[in-house]
Amino acid sequence: MKGLRKVLTPFAPDQSGAVSVLYALGGVVVVIDAGGCTGNICGFDEPRWLSQKSAVFSAGLRDMDAIMGRDDRLIDKLALACDQIEANFVALIGTPVPVVIGTDFRALKHMAEKRTGLPVISLPTDGMALYDRGASAAFAALFEAFAEPGEAVAGRVGVLGATPLDMDEKTAETITERLKAAGWREIVIYGMGADLPDVRRAAGAKKNLVIAPSGLEAARRLEARFGTPYEAAYPTAARLIDGPEVRGRRVLVVHQQVAACALREQLLAAGARSVTVGCWFMMDPALTQAGDVPLAEEDDFTALVASGGFDLIVADPTMGPLVPDFAGEWLPFPHFALSGKLGQG
Repeated sequence: MKGLRKVLTPFAPDQSGAVSVLYALGGVVVVIDAGGCTGNICGFDEPRWLSQKSAVFSAGLRDMDAIMGRDDRLIDKLALACDQIEANFVALIGTPVPVVIGTDFRALKHMAEKRTGLPVISLPTDGMALYDRGASAAFAALFEAFAEPGEAVAGRVGVLGATPLDMDEKTAETITERLKAAGWREIVIYGMGADLPDVRRAAGAKKNLVIAPSGLEAARRLEARFGTPYEAAYPTAARLIDGPEVRGRRVLVVHQQVAACALREQLLAAGARSVTVGCWFMMDPALTQAGDVPLAEEDDFTALVASGGFDLIVADPTMGPLVPDFAGEWLPFPHFALSGKLGQG
């Protein structure tokens, strides 16, 4: 049944993905809502909220503010916040409320820039799409606004698509270690560790590595603008198959598309009979192979497993109750955006 969830909780929405990209860059991030969306972001979708400070605010819209479109009150509150916080930019993040009332984000951006004197990024996310759409828009807007021309620096690689919604800090550290072992001297992970000066120097990357679909649009724009080549890969995929025997087995991998496709290559190289990729989130045509399955409803996953004849499933354990009759082996591959549970991905 469409929209029915018995096991899975609602996935992180687009505004959460946008905030995740911008969270650690030192800006004032304003979620244009009455308070609920910001509460969900900070309480459920942003694991760094408990350990890392960030100026994420709710616009605190009241009924009459929304009905009357009182943008001036939002700008007043924003200016007050910027007077008290040393910020280097402002981000305005949309939710269903501004979509319903027809907020003019372009006008709001100009008003905020004039009042605060800071550069402003406006993202008209609407809460109807999933986290990766919002993260993709945020990465693209971030580099569009701040990346400056420059010469490529030997040994520098940019990593695009990294947010805590797809992987934890330990995985980010492991990716850094793997890239250093491969000969890269300077690894810049945008979204997890990089700061705004790193974004300004994006043209200096000799290559960009895209580790999630949310980084593909930004990578393509950086290639068009600066000539920076990119590759979609997931450097830590190999460690997931160190334990189980995969030779001759039919495998189903469910995760974000770049990670799942990278793991497929590793599994096939290790002798897997076949590997099917399933994905609840964005599936880029350039990475999609015949037989890959987009998932939208719980029943989609149940039906896929029932008809696929799989011996091994590599996916977030949260989905296990959807296939109680599955008799094969389950290899955990946590995905925070799906389960809301921290784990190494």
